[in-house]
Amino acid sequence: MNSRSFSRAGKSSSRPPTGFSLVELLTVIAIIAILLTVGAVGLGGMTGGKNVNSAVTTAEALFAQARAEATGRATRACVLVDINDPSDRVNYLRRMVVAYEEIDPATNQPVKDKWVVTDRGAVLPDQVYFSKTYSKGGDGQTLEEITLSEDNVKKQFAGKYLSYKFTSEGISSAPGSTFVVGFGVRPGTNGEPRVTGSAKRDFGGFVVWRNGTTSLFRSPDQAGIPSSVTNF
Repeated sequence: MNSRSFSRAGKSSSRPPTGFSLVELLTVIAIIAILLTVGAVGLGGMTGGKNVNSAVTTAEALFAQARAEATGRATRACVLVDINDPSDRVNYLRRMVVAYEEIDPATNQPVKDKWVVTDRGAVLPDQVYFSKTYSKGGDGQTLEEITLSEDNVKKQFAGKYLSYKFTSEGISSAPGSTFVVGFGVRPGTNGEPRVTGSAKRDFGGFVVWRNGTTSLFRSPDQAGIPSSVTNF
């Protein structure tokens, strides 16, 4: 009986050890590396799209606010995009504010081109920038540029802006204007936005109709963005 037990023990001890060979381990590591690389690229694209969508939603809310200011105060109002200082990495082509034309209490009439900023506005999400190239005024014209003076506004808001204006009835002053933002980077100190390799046409935006309402672009083609883009 003991000899059989020894015999069985001997047979089981002769079995080869279980586990992965070196080749199998290297293969698994290579597969994991490929999956991580693909996942990183996909995540980058998803982040860009999410940030652009968030920027467009924020912009639409500011346009709605401007229309409400115009009709509620019976004066002109506007949405302003900061273009004052290209070296400003936070605000340039990213900060948006709403302003309305001040009312003279003595006459109860608007004071022409004396603007009051309603609040601190909003800054677009990281790596999302307003496009000076593809954003247009009515009939494809260049957007109107205005300057807010320190005599009228707080120092933090003084400077140059591109404007989207509304009349006191909430009507767009330039029907057919377009608002476009894109996902990208700003190389150098004063560089203009340019697309990244993983998001060549990651853009979004809308058109502003005469009555002040907005309609989202369904694709970059609708915004007039070509298939190959570098700077925007």
